Amino acid sequence: MNPRQEKLIQLARSKGRMSLEDLARQLGVSVQTVRRDVQHLAQRGQLERFHGGVRASATAENITYQQRESHNAAAKARIAQAVAARIPNDCSLMLTVGTTTCAVARELRGHKGLRVVTNDMAIAQLLSGNRDIEVHMCGGFVRAKDHAIVGEAAVDFVRQFRFDTVIIGVAGIETDGSMRDFDYREVRVTEAAIAHSRQVWVVADASKFERRAMVEVAHVSKIDALFTDAPPPEPFATLLAEARVAIDIASPDPSAES
Repeated sequence: MNPRQEKLIQLARSKGRMSLEDLARQLGVSVQTVRRDVQHLAQRGQLERFHGGVRASATAENITYQQRESHNAAAKARIAQAVAARIPNDCSLMLTVGTTTCAVARELRGHKGLRVVTNDMAIAQLLSGNRDIEVHMCGGFVRAKDHAIVGEAAVDFVRQFRFDTVIIGVAGIETDGSMRDFDYREVRVTEAAIAHSRQVWVVADASKFERRAMVEVAHVSKIDALFTDAPPPEPFATLLAEARVAIDIASPDPSAES
């Protein structure tokens, strides 16, 4: 997405629903341009169209894994690089389900002495290629759409460990400071990981601010660090500062400036 489309999504989420004319006025572009953007974003599952306007996508269901994987891929890669630079060798980690945590796993493949627990098959596959990394895979129900492992068996497995750091992805962060996701079974695994970790890091690109989802994972006051790709807007900047959350903003993509 380009910056205008990202702003369009933020406007739709903040207002709930908006007409094409209002969006065009707010963005300073023509209605025809907005209509093209809306069509593109609706196809990606980011917005829902109705006659003459748009509304934010429903909170009950996430977009597909393939859509999430391609969405803000460059930003996720930069976030992952920032996280990997902070992870020392010879430590224990939990990586929860997500395309951004999967990007982190990709950057950790050169580390040594890691002990990693995950409930994401893609993450396990990425890291198991390094013999210097010990990978533990949760047991439980396999979610067909993205091969995530969820459910009570996965929760029980996670509770056997104590991690130096848990790295979690979330579907959205709302203005009350709640971090949210779509699947209660997945959230239960994440809650267990948070409870059994010495520090909690969240990886979330800027599109996650004000994105709605149904199930609460935790409040931002429960985390130690947030890795993102742009300064959090208000009221998130104030919420994070009050909660004493360290904010690590990934370096911009040099190619985007040329």
